[in-house]
Amino acid sequence: MSKSLFTSLAKVAALALLFASLGAPALAQPINVLIFGDSLTSGFDLPEAQGFPAQLKRRLLADGYNVVVWNGSNAGDTSADGYARINQALQYNPDLVLVEFGANDMLDHTDPRVTYRYLDAIIRICKARGARVILAGMLSLPKNGPNYIVGFNNIYPTLAHSNRVPPYTFMLAGVYGHPALMQSDNEHPNALGAAVMAAGIAPLIEANLRSIRVASPTRRRAPLLSRR
Repeated sequence: MSKSLFTSLAKVAALALLFASLGAPALAQPINVLIFGDSLTSGFDLPEAQGFPAQLKRRLLADGYNVVVWNGSNAGDTSADGYARINQALQYNPDLVLVEFGANDMLDHTDPRVTYRYLDAIIRICKARGARVILAGMLSLPKNGPNYIVGFNNIYPTLAHSNRVPPYTFMLAGVYGHPALMQSDNEHPNALGAAVMAAGIAPLIEANLRSIRVASPTRRRAPLLSRR
């Protein structure tokens, strides 16, 4: 083999390796999904494997999505608490954030205008950091009275419209009010309830994952933080 031919073949091989190395991360890089909310999505009082984040991750993986699901939810948090720790939560470098707050605001009878402002700020910060946002809705208990119910329940569709983010009408849809799906406190989902929640919201999350994958096929590397 002549020296020139050997040199040409070596260059072709080097280019092939270069293109392969450039293409591989796009296939291997997972999409980061952050669950950011309160006890309804934290896996409260459940083994980690049975909580909502873990069950959602299994559902998404089974449906063929390459994801890392981060549990950024904290039991007892109000929308104000979420706002206070949003920058810490965004250290997970999420591509998609499921924002789920409001249940504790409602139980505390917080002015809906206050809840609105904090949720609006959380959404705007997430979007400014380049993440897509899904807003999980909450509904007021009847005992709060008609004026509060209207003001509170309108928070979520109004926010979704003004911020142009997809809403999920009620995080506990198909679960709340069903004793077989709730813990003994009648406030939090049990393991089966968490599975129903994951199945209910999965189609909306997957639609957004497809949009992320199409818009930016090269995923950002997950940060070096311990996974919950």
